[in-house]
Amino acid sequence: MEKVPMTAEGYQALDDELRRLKTIERPAVIAAIAEARSHGDLSENAEYHAAKERQGWIEGQIADFEDKMARAQVIDVSKLSGSQVKFGATVSLVDEDTEEEARYQIVGEHEADVKRGKVSITSPVARAIIGKESGDVVEVNTPGGVKAYEILKVEWI
Repeated sequence: MEKVPMTAEGYQALDDELRRLKTIERPAVIAAIAEARSHGDLSENAEYHAAKERQGWIEGQIADFEDKMARAQVIDVSKLSGSQVKFGATVSLVDEDTEEEARYQIVGEHEADVKRGKVSITSPVARAIIGKESGDVVEVNTPGGVKAYEILKVEWI
């Protein structure tokens, strides 16, 4: 069974979403199915079919989250240190062409949210900077072509 790396924050978010699905969404969809059933003929009942479809999606999400949590390898970033980039590191980069600076934390796949500065460990940027240190220059294949970034700082926050 392959482990799924994630931060403690990511694990907690997954647990919160799982709890919400089980305690709020699941009972709501069961009630919607019961309501739709009370309307009679199920073969032409759009509400019933929509509720059943929603129920299938919710059950799929619950199974997926339970699987990820069972395989979770929770990494406490506050206990990590070092100068090399690895999972959990917050890395400051500068684009060598545009001089635009960016700061990303390397997190598990389900935690990734570029708008919040979190990139997946499987992303091209993360794969390029893993194992590197401050001052190193890396090239990343992006949809817009090859980009060169200099690593400015590696932090453990």
